[in-house]
Amino acid sequence: MQQHDKLVMMANQIAKFFEPQGEARAVPQIAKHIADFWDPRMRRGIAAYIESGGAGLDPLALAALKSLPPASQAAAAQA
Repeated sequence: MQQHDKLVMMANQIAKFFEPQGEARAVPQIAKHIADFWDPRMRRGIAAYIESGGAGLDPLALAALKSLPPASQAAAAQA
């Protein structure tokens, strides 16, 4: 399994967990979870994967990931 496959699987699992809340509530919750628990390397990896097409990402996960600031900015804000 390639690294991006694992990240896609994890993002999709998070999206499925929040999906029953409906899109309007789920997308911000997915984004918050990823921002809180994924390290910058993971966020950079999934961002690069999205730039290359993002195949296989759940639409809720994709929307949440696109709403996040770049991982480099987030890491600087936490420092």
